[in-house]
Amino acid sequence: MDILGLLPQFGSVIWTLLAFVLALSIIVAIHEYGHYIVGRWSGIHAEVFSLGFGPVLFSRVDKRGTLWQFAALPFGGYVKFKGDANAASAPDGEAVREMTPEERRSTMPGAPLWARAATVAAGPVFNFALSIIIFSAVIFSRGEVTDTLTVGALRDMPAVQELQVGDELRAIDGIQVPSFNDGEGFTALEADITKTASVIYTVGRGDTELDVTGPYPYPALITQVAPQSAALAAGLKVGDVITAIDGEPSYAFSQLKDAVEGGNGALLLLDLWNAGETRQVTLSAKRVDEPQADNTFITQWRIGVAGGLFFEPATQPTGLGKSISLATLQTKRIIEGSLSGMYHMVTGAISSCNLSGPIGIAQTSGAMASQGASSFIWFIAVLSTAVGLLNLFPIPVLDGGHLVFFAYEVVTGKPPNERVLRVFMMAGLAMILSLMVFALSNDLFCP
Repeated sequence: MDILGLLPQFGSVIWTLLAFVLALSIIVAIHEYGHYIVGRWSGIHAEVFSLGFGPVLFSRVDKRGTLWQFAALPFGGYVKFKGDANAASAPDGEAVREMTPEERRSTMPGAPLWARAATVAAGPVFNFALSIIIFSAVIFSRGEVTDTLTVGALRDMPAVQELQVGDELRAIDGIQVPSFNDGEGFTALEADITKTASVIYTVGRGDTELDVTGPYPYPALITQVAPQSAALAAGLKVGDVITAIDGEPSYAFSQLKDAVEGGNGALLLLDLWNAGETRQVTLSAKRVDEPQADNTFITQWRIGVAGGLFFEPATQPTGLGKSISLATLQTKRIIEGSLSGMYHMVTGAISSCNLSGPIGIAQTSGAMASQGASSFIWFIAVLSTAVGLLNLFPIPVLDGGHLVFFAYEVVTGKPPNERVLRVFMMAGLAMILSLMVFALSNDLFCP
């Protein structure tokens, strides 16, 4: 066996696991801290705050008597409140009944309904808040593209490049450049430009206007590679320029899109250029169920890359209020898209292979981390929204299940019978384990 030949693959696995554990630990810590801090504010005492399960690696008791610990299996966490029988917050009725009224008030089962509901709901709420904070920070730091399209930074391209940073684009091949916010105008502009290696740009440079030569504005340049995609498996990376497809010269990203969508999964031979070096790869597109603006899905052939302009547009600061608004909208879209995807999987409209398990999430974590800190941080925000949403499902053991029990208590005036509650908790745990096994099978057997 070639041990040295396995080292790169082994290193990739370690990198993937580290990225996954880091992302999950941040999300779990925020989720559980939401439970802890709101419980503390509500007068409910937390006995244990644990990141991870299994053997304890490190622990300490704070001045409030809460045991903070790190455990060996970093794939989750929990807060055990006073009066809980276990980490799933099943009530320890016998222990609570033996307490004084004052002691009982500091337990989860003995606290007022509003305090219990607020404490349970805080976990998912803190996950959504984390997503909005991260999205806001990224949007605020990136800024927004100036209305007049201006060159902010030039990307490395194989074609003739005469544009300079600061040039304002006024016309391309004699066609006026619309406002950057005019999406329909840019679509029409791209359709009217001849797809060639070089085009003529009319730019404003300082106080003068001149014509210069540059690449096709939307070249076959890879600016993003999707996790678990054919492109990633084939070794495509950000910065690759596709110069030929099956031997035919390629100048525009739309030519790649047409070849992929029209190929019905047939092998494609791509000639690539990156920083002066050339190489060839072959790959086959995958069938992908893509969400639409109306929360429906369409099935397309995709290799998993995104493109963009041959330069990075200049940006201007985005206001904090607008950043938060856009971040909230982004979080809302993820929730709506996730719910729509689950509904369409249940009804059979799309493949159940769209549900990823721990292996798929770990692979995505590693892939996003490999594309840079910004991509990885964005992924943490997306995953945090997904975790918050999952925990709101009305399944016993999850936060949503506890909220359903509280709603029952509001209607009937009394909590569910403890024996019945334990049965429901066991059933909920069985459902979660079954879902995990199903998702893991998707990771292992789905194409």
